[in-house]
Amino acid sequence: MPSFTAYDGTELAFGTMGDGPPLVCLPGGPMQDSDYLGNLGGLSAHRRLVLMDPRGTGGSAVPADPASYRCDRLVDDVEALRERLGLDRMDLLAHSAGTNLAVLHAQRHPERVGRLALITPSVFALGIEIAPEVRRATALLRKDEPWFPEAFAALEAIVAGKGDADAFRAIAPFWYSRWDEAARAHRDAEDGHRNQEAAARFSDGAFDPEATRAALASLESPVLVLAGEVDLNSPPPATARVAALFPHAELVVQPGAGHFPWLDDPARFVMATEAFLARPAG
Repeated sequence: MPSFTAYDGTELAFGTMGDGPPLVCLPGGPMQDSDYLGNLGGLSAHRRLVLMDPRGTGGSAVPADPASYRCDRLVDDVEALRERLGLDRMDLLAHSAGTNLAVLHAQRHPERVGRLALITPSVFALGIEIAPEVRRATALLRKDEPWFPEAFAALEAIVAGKGDADAFRAIAPFWYSRWDEAARAHRDAEDGHRNQEAAARFSDGAFDPEATRAALASLESPVLVLAGEVDLNSPPPATARVAALFPHAELVVQPGAGHFPWLDDPARFVMATEAFLARPAG
């Protein structure tokens, strides 16, 4: 697996697959390795995916300083990868919690960002609140599913501040368009690919939403914000507010998709994402 040396001497790993112009991909979690992204539903047929394992995950080394897991400090890792690839500007795709890192990178290094694709984005770095009613309304779109009563009861407990680990496990079906064996296997594999200590430090003092929103208001890069229609984590009303922060953004809501749209409908996901990436600038 290729690697590069970060600013503090930590060896970080990345994988590549596919052909075409490079697309740097930042996984979510937070602090989960890139394995779960797979080939992004076949996007590797159009782009050379550069799949980064954040420090302390996958093939990347554990840093000497645990404070370096903070999202704002991870920006330097992304820059080191860009330099390792020899790119003046890079197209960047980020999923879920990884979008926090992507927007902080765009804030600090706007001249280094070509196109920016934010897939079912997190909203923490941007200071956007998702009201409980929005999550309930999104959840109710699944009311005819056989697993819905148990999952919705768990969601209500979480919204009321009474959710425990079992409740969070019970709402897992909401992340997928189909709660089948493939989705269960995907969910069950998550914990083994996530650094829990790093995840606990990821947001610790890392965000200044007001400053980030102000910086992104002048970002010249084209931005895609792709939401899943039934995604409980990143509901379309919240992702629309994300898109509104950028001067050159488009919002795409993938019908029937949950939090992992490349799994739910690979062809539709690839069509929307590649259409954005291939569109002439300007």
